[in-house]
Amino acid sequence: MMQLKSDDKQDGADNTQDAVTESVHISEHFSHFLQPQLADTAQLKMEVYRLRHQIYCEELHFEETNADKIEKDTFDDRAVHCVIRHLQSQRLAGTVRLITSTADDELLPLEQYCSAALGNPALAPSRFERHEICEISRLAVPSSFRKREVDQYEGAATGVLNEKTFSSHEFRCFPYIPICLYLSAAAMSYRTRRYHAFVMMEPLLARSMSFVGIKFKQVGDTIEFHGQRAAYYVDSRELKQTLKPLYLNLLNMVEKEIFGDKQS
Repeated sequence: MMQLKSDDKQDGADNTQDAVTESVHISEHFSHFLQPQLADTAQLKMEVYRLRHQIYCEELHFEETNADKIEKDTFDDRAVHCVIRHLQSQRLAGTVRLITSTADDELLPLEQYCSAALGNPALAPSRFERHEICEISRLAVPSSFRKREVDQYEGAATGVLNEKTFSSHEFRCFPYIPICLYLSAAAMSYRTRRYHAFVMMEPLLARSMSFVGIKFKQVGDTIEFHGQRAAYYVDSRELKQTLKPLYLNLLNMVEKEIFGDKQS
């Protein structure tokens, strides 16, 4: 068996330490410009509904626009909402909700509308206690916070960032916004003890999340639902064992911002 030289071992240790240091730096950098928070007041929830109308109705055309310019459904009344706020402008940079259930007749959206996507009985929502399940839903990031090198299509859902509005340091944080929204949902899942989280997403996105260390398990076939999507499952109790160091530090930052020093 090949033996590692002491220099090789030291290089490996240095690389690991460098990765940890960089991950701490990025999480601190993120929290300097962007703040996750619970949307737990009527005013904050109204901000959420307006942002969702902007994205889901006006940009993506998943839902019909309306005169009130809010996007809200019956699931919102039993959902926990989280936002990420851009501190300098106080604008919302993203939102996500965690839909809960406490009774057999309180179905999750994927149970109600996408039951054909639930092909694995061992990981179906009905397999668990209702108070221990949830669905990650309505994740949305406005176009002004979604960065693309080139946006060739007028009216595309993603837009080029205005460099006069945001600094280059802020630009570095924006690719982490969707990931931090998923981490926020995972933190809410864990802290509310609704450990068994489900989500409808594109398989490509699920694979991308696996590189982060969020190991979504596909629980059924891909179906047509605003594009090709499948149902996925994750146990939020396992997340801290699977996340890469950078994203574990981001999760710790998210938990601190949302819940302060409160422990589960």
